[in-house]
Amino acid sequence: MAQSVTIGHTDVTSTALGLGTNAVGGYNLFPNLKDEVGLEIVKTGLRSGITLLDTAYVYGLGHSEGLVGQAIKDFDRSKIILATKGAHDFSSGEQVINNDPKFLTAQVEASLKRLGTDYLDIYYIHFPDKDTPKAEAVGALQRLREQGKIRAIGVSNFSVDQVKAANADGYLDVVEDEFSLLHQDHGADLLPYLKDHQISFVPYFPLASGLLTGKYDQNIHFPEDDIRSQIADFQEPRYSHILAAIDKVRPIADTHEATVAQTILAWYMANPYISVVIPGAKKAAQVTANAKAMTVTLSPSDYDVIDAAFAEFKATTSGKSLADPD
Repeated sequence: MAQSVTIGHTDVTSTALGLGTNAVGGYNLFPNLKDEVGLEIVKTGLRSGITLLDTAYVYGLGHSEGLVGQAIKDFDRSKIILATKGAHDFSSGEQVINNDPKFLTAQVEASLKRLGTDYLDIYYIHFPDKDTPKAEAVGALQRLREQGKIRAIGVSNFSVDQVKAANADGYLDVVEDEFSLLHQDHGADLLPYLKDHQISFVPYFPLASGLLTGKYDQNIHFPEDDIRSQIADFQEPRYSHILAAIDKVRPIADTHEATVAQTILAWYMANPYISVVIPGAKKAAQVTANAKAMTVTLSPSDYDVIDAAFAEFKATTSGKSLADPD
């Protein structure tokens, strides 16, 4: 049975597995994307029982939102949890991160139009800027919530201190950031704060750009325009350590008649600090496979074995896979 979770202090409920759509229309992030494939990815996710779709303006500069909006037209909107993000301002001709309340308000209105809906279930400030007081930025989203345009308020890629500042008035419901078995930097500071304040946590890159699917070996190479070519996880000696940890997951996966990826996703869904995990996909078949993770129930022993296999990555401050935008 698909586990249901509640987002923050709201009545927004979602499956514990969502769908990240940076490869749906995110032509500025991945090479050779096709719109028809992106549309089918979204539709397959919804047909597979996934309810939460996570997109952002910067995924294709609105193109991902447009495709998601097009894909959901054949489905019951009331059963879909739409999450999107904004903060990237290109009005000067260059990319600037902007949390100004007026800018965020305009971004929400633009996202509503691209997605073809009159409300967003979750809206995240995608990245923090350097100057805007975080409580003021969140306050702008609270006013939009009072107008019925947002159901839950989130921030993404905020430090723990920035999260605390953003939550000064208690309006924050959800935080999204990079977290995986390979990137556990938030385990000691951010996650306990979120749990104590009933703020949901949504990790992105849960499969570490495909690395935690178990499909890679020592013979890998990515072209320069592939996002994975920039990620430290694929560099030695870290890469070999990761492969060794993944090998310890394989027997557990076999016991559950599941893939490594499904088993790893099941670990996230069993993690008490995580609300919704949002793996992305480049093919509809990957979405179908990931959705089957909702049927994998790990025993406490299984969970502990996987946790121990990746223990060395708790001790490292590896940072994010990719640098934050300036």
